[in-house]
Amino acid sequence: MPTIPLTKRGAELLKEELHRLKTVERPAVIQAIAEARAQGDLSENAEYDAAKDRQGFVEGRIKEIEGKLAMAQIIDPAQMDAGGRVVFGATVELEDEDSGECVTYQIVGEDEADLKSGRINVSSPIARALIGKEEGDVAEVQAPNGVRRYAIVAVRYE
Repeated sequence: MPTIPLTKRGAELLKEELHRLKTVERPAVIQAIAEARAQGDLSENAEYDAAKDRQGFVEGRIKEIEGKLAMAQIIDPAQMDAGGRVVFGATVELEDEDSGECVTYQIVGEDEADLKSGRINVSSPIARALIGKEEGDVAEVQAPNGVRRYAIVAVRYE
């Protein structure tokens, strides 16, 4: 069975979401279903249908998170020593060779990715281009408007 890489922070976020789903969302949905049932005829009861749909979503998400956590390989970037190489969990400072613009990304798992916060999915084109490179190397990324070249300014494990 393949493992799913997660940073320590990402695993904690998933555990928090799982706890919220089980202790807040699930009981709320059960209550909504009970209230809708009390209204009588279920065949034309929109509240009942909506509550059942929500229940399906909540139960599906619980199962999905439990599966991911069961297969997770939790990586603490602060405990890594990859010798300056870009690896999962690393924070990388880049400079776009064309524009001179500097950006900083942390390479994280799928559930943790949030471009606005500077966290990119390990399977994204830019992350795949960076993995294995070191400070001072140049990574070429195939972008929709052509190849972009990024100089790796710094690699940190935090």
